[in-house]
Amino acid sequence: MEAADESGLLMGDGTVRAAGCVLWRRAPYDEGLEICLVHRPKYDDWSHPKGKLKRGEDTLAGALREVLEETGHACVPGARLPTARYFANGRPKQVTYWAAEATTGSFTPSEEVDRILWLPPAAARNRLTQPRDRQLLDALLDALHSA
Repeated sequence: MEAADESGLLMGDGTVRAAGCVLWRRAPYDEGLEICLVHRPKYDDWSHPKGKLKRGEDTLAGALREVLEETGHACVPGARLPTARYFANGRPKQVTYWAAEATTGSFTPSEEVDRILWLPPAAARNRLTQPRDRQLLDALLDALHSA
């Protein structure tokens, strides 16, 4: 597979490029960990915030933009997490992920994301629709424990 470059949306093989974050925060009531999940009504699924990159957009900048657009929260990026590769709408897709700690913001529903949930890791794992998103949650927990 040809490597992704930072100059466009598609890789040389037609792969759609996207980026996102596994967004987390300290729970306000006990300092435990909470994971932010987004609900996309178009797919009726629960996932991590992510989206397609704009032409020429850096992957990290795109990931932070998508988090802000989908959750209303600014965040501080942390460890790079595994890249997800899968097929969507018959095309290969590559999503680059980071761990990111939420800072400020508040959620406003949109057509793309109508709900978010802040859940403890075990509850987030159960709510996530795709197994690949559970693997990203595990990678976040590993990164936070080794930091």
